[in-house]
Amino acid sequence: MVTYVILASKPGQFRTEPGPDLQALESYDYLFYGRKRAHYVIARMEHETKVRIVDESGSPTVNLVPAKFLPKFDTLEAARDELRQLATFGSMDIALVKL
Repeated sequence: MVTYVILASKPGQFRTEPGPDLQALESYDYLFYGRKRAHYVIARMEHETKVRIVDESGSPTVNLVPAKFLPKFDTLEAARDELRQLATFGSMDIALVKL
């Protein structure tokens, strides 16, 4: 069964890397008052896999995390809706910029 996941990266803290079993479809920068705070990738997943997460806050540490711990979405549009919700909070200057 095909599902979609959102991979998050925060510059200087950690980055999530899609592996060979995840197909990156779209990417977005999350801007908070004009400053990039996060990077998101919506990826297509056809079967359970592991996601590589690299800690960038100290000496690089790599973790392989089972994708079962990530929120999954049945459609690409549902994943997009989730990201749009992240970029909406009252009147704050928050933007989601598609790359």
